[in-house]
Amino acid sequence: MNILLIGSGGREHAFAYKFKQSPHCEKLFILPGNAGTAQLGMNVPINALDFAMVGKFCIDNDIRLIVVGPEEPLVKGMRDYFEADDHLKQIPFVGPGERGAMLEGSKDFSKAFMAKYGIPTAAYATFQFDTIHNGIDYVKQHSLPVVLKADGLAAGKGVLICESHEEAVAELEAMIKQQKFGSASAKVVVEEFLQGIELSVFVLTDGHHYKLLPSAKDYKRIGEGDKGLNTGGMGAVSPVPFANDIFLKKVEDRIVIPTINGLNGEGIAYKGFIFIGLMNVQGEPYVIEYNCRMGDPETEVVLPRIQNDFAELMLATANEQLHETDLLIDSRTAATVMLVSAGYPGDYEKGKPITGTAVSTDSLIFHAGTKVEKDGVTVTNGGRVLAITSFGDSIAQAVNKSLDVASHIEFEGKYYRRDIGYEFTG
Repeated sequence: MNILLIGSGGREHAFAYKFKQSPHCEKLFILPGNAGTAQLGMNVPINALDFAMVGKFCIDNDIRLIVVGPEEPLVKGMRDYFEADDHLKQIPFVGPGERGAMLEGSKDFSKAFMAKYGIPTAAYATFQFDTIHNGIDYVKQHSLPVVLKADGLAAGKGVLICESHEEAVAELEAMIKQQKFGSASAKVVVEEFLQGIELSVFVLTDGHHYKLLPSAKDYKRIGEGDKGLNTGGMGAVSPVPFANDIFLKKVEDRIVIPTINGLNGEGIAYKGFIFIGLMNVQGEPYVIEYNCRMGDPETEVVLPRIQNDFAELMLATANEQLHETDLLIDSRTAATVMLVSAGYPGDYEKGKPITGTAVSTDSLIFHAGTKVEKDGVTVTNGGRVLAITSFGDSIAQAVNKSLDVASHIEFEGKYYRRDIGYEFTG
């Protein structure tokens, strides 16, 4: 069958890698894709938010499965557009509709959802322009540190941890009055700070049944030792050592099952991935956030560990047959190290030639921000450039394999963290 994959990052390259292993995949199209996905299928230069053009492409190319990687097309209703068309609604589609994607698209919606269905999360209150004075009074009396979250999508930059009441007031005003994050911060969720260690759990659901995918932990800070600015993710490990069967049973019983039941209770037919960002607070799981898709770079450590035929798994999800599938997981550890451009997550230059990716290795190199120039040279095209994933019998072994590959790849300004998984390797 012909498959259309929406997206252009390392997550989508990992998806494409898995699809190409399936005998069911005849033609793979990636919209818009990158230099890595171009080696596995055909990149399609169409704007993913132009739903009419995407729909026409699907009909013209006999697409029999659509999988959406990033959140924006889902939050903006790509699935709803397809379901409203007599021809397009026949195509199996993995990714929630607009209402389901609100789990990520609106922090206020997701917090209210958790409160309604008894899902453990930090205490919160939401404020907007006409209630900002109440918000100022609220943060002035709040325990420190206090967390401010832009309600809408803010490209991963809309979360602030304020260490003083003065900072919290100033940032609340900047977010709401000065639109620090544009329309995304028209509403701001003020949240208690949870002290613990973060991890991510991923759920694949067909709306009724679900599979718990391998756990992962990513590393957001640009600097080693988790210092410096937040990024989209500098690396990840899977599985997470402290996420044992006892902890994951708590996650399943207290969070996953109530989430699936809650979606059904709201009349939301959710078919796709649910990313659950968790905080382990002294052995108890709390939800920090939901995402309506797989994470990045967590996908690059989670997907290689899934041994199922990925096309079959996605079709089972789209066709509400997930209960008929057993999930097969590689027991080894996987570790991803991200190579980024100089200046990231601030301003950075693009167009730097990349060499050394053909190094003989059993590691996987997933392209995140790359493109192929007309002369055939692969160059940087983003802040996060390449994700290197390796397997090992331990986190240290897997990380060291990825670091060895990273040392052989070259582009001007290359930077990467050498301490991914550091708290588990000491």
